Amino acid sequence: MNVPAEVIEGNQQDILLLCDHASNHVPPDIGLGIAPELLDLHIAVDIGAGPLTRSLAARLDAPAILATVSRLVIDLHREPDHVGLIPHKSDGHWIPGNDSIDRAARIARFHAPYHRLLARRIRARRPKLILSVHSFTPCLEHGGTPRPWEIGILYNRDARAARPAIDFFRDQGLVTGDNEPYSGRLLNATLNRHAEANGIPSIALEVRNDLIRDPEGVERWTALLADLAVHLQATLPNRAPAKAKAPDCMPIAR
Repeated sequence: MNVPAEVIEGNQQDILLLCDHASNHVPPDIGLGIAPELLDLHIAVDIGAGPLTRSLAARLDAPAILATVSRLVIDLHREPDHVGLIPHKSDGHWIPGNDSIDRAARIARFHAPYHRLLARRIRARRPKLILSVHSFTPCLEHGGTPRPWEIGILYNRDARAARPAIDFFRDQGLVTGDNEPYSGRLLNATLNRHAEANGIPSIALEVRNDLIRDPEGVERWTALLADLAVHLQATLPNRAPAKAKAPDCMPIAR
């Protein structure tokens, strides 16, 4: 079975980069029933996140795993039982092709192999830091309010990487969200499963997508995130935190 992922190798094995929403690809045999232009919106792909992850991997010479299927087909950054795993509506847009689908078959085809790949890779290489790259829209189309943050740092219970990351960006003069524009206590499925459950420091990096829509923006944020990675490597404690209860994974829509 083909795994819906692009794997980039790198010599800097202490860091692993992830990008769950890198692609707007919809396989030819899946009909979403939507206008093609919707695939260019944030509902289908984290705009700029894929190019940023590839650029950062090259800058750090670090491995990266990027998903190769649209979040409208299946959201790989959700638990299998999450209500938004296979969305029927996203930011006011109906996805009629998802109304009558075989949920188990789609999980088996995309979600399960993707997370098996992540689990195998992390078990074999044991990175010391996992950075998950995302982007967010400046304002939702339906019922949204302006989001002032240039970058948000998302995390659940393990804040070892989050606290210094927030301080790092604020010291750069950037408007930085602490568990904004979403809370990692609610939306942190991939890192809950593959980082926090394994005692590996991690954060999700949510860059506002208007800042990384073009090559110049990607280059600027590549430099910023590369500097952050070096900073975290120098400041993170080597010891894992005390064992806590299972991470919070409340099912809400994003």
